[in-house]
Amino acid sequence: MKLKNKIAIVTGSKRGIGKSIALELAKEGAKLVISDVDLKECRDVCDEIKKIGSSAIALKCDVSKKRDVDNLVKRTIQKFRRIDILVNNAGVVLMKPFVEMTEKDWDFILDINLKGIFFCTSAVVKQMVKQKSGKIVSIASIAGEVGFMNISAYCASKAGIINLTRELALELSPHNINVNAVAPGIIVTKMTEGILGDKRAKEGLLANIPLKRVGRPEEIGRAVVFLASGDSDYITGHTLVVDGGWLAH
Repeated sequence: MKLKNKIAIVTGSKRGIGKSIALELAKEGAKLVISDVDLKECRDVCDEIKKIGSSAIALKCDVSKKRDVDNLVKRTIQKFRRIDILVNNAGVVLMKPFVEMTEKDWDFILDINLKGIFFCTSAVVKQMVKQKSGKIVSIASIAGEVGFMNISAYCASKAGIINLTRELALELSPHNINVNAVAPGIIVTKMTEGILGDKRAKEGLLANIPLKRVGRPEEIGRAVVFLASGDSDYITGHTLVVDGGWLAH
């Protein structure tokens, strides 16, 4: 098991990609901290992890609130004494033409998608520096590399994640901390069910995907396992694109 007894925090892990990441980490032996804004759903994920044979605790956390994040990290250390893996997964999207975008809309997206990563990473890094080891994986998107209609704030936030990953890799490498990102393409989740439920819209997306299918959440989970394990010890500052070939165009 590649991650036996490693302690991993996964933000935004009550469902979708975050949940799948947590389950894949658990299959490799990691002990999980499941965190999201809905504690009941987090506990449900913990129950699934326990059935796999690993252990997990559920902690409520809104990553846009520093107090919540500080509590998340504090309680994780109290329980497990260390943090080996941080997966910055929590994220939201808002579809709206840029000309209609308000400051409140912009701040809502950036506060969760980008400032949330700042809060979580800065809190966890203090512990990882003490340990002289750690793996940080942030979930970006191909929307950080190319434009998509009507999600300007989301695209900006994901582009920010990609370059923040590069910068943090430089700063944290002396402490033996690897910082990488995963950029999913179109994945089947609650966030995408609306557009994937529209036949014409789905066909338009598939036309841009050489593999001619959308991705599954567990495929993102497996990419995160790789970057969180010893298999990636010589990789840092990299964004692993998992998109069926979209960016190959």
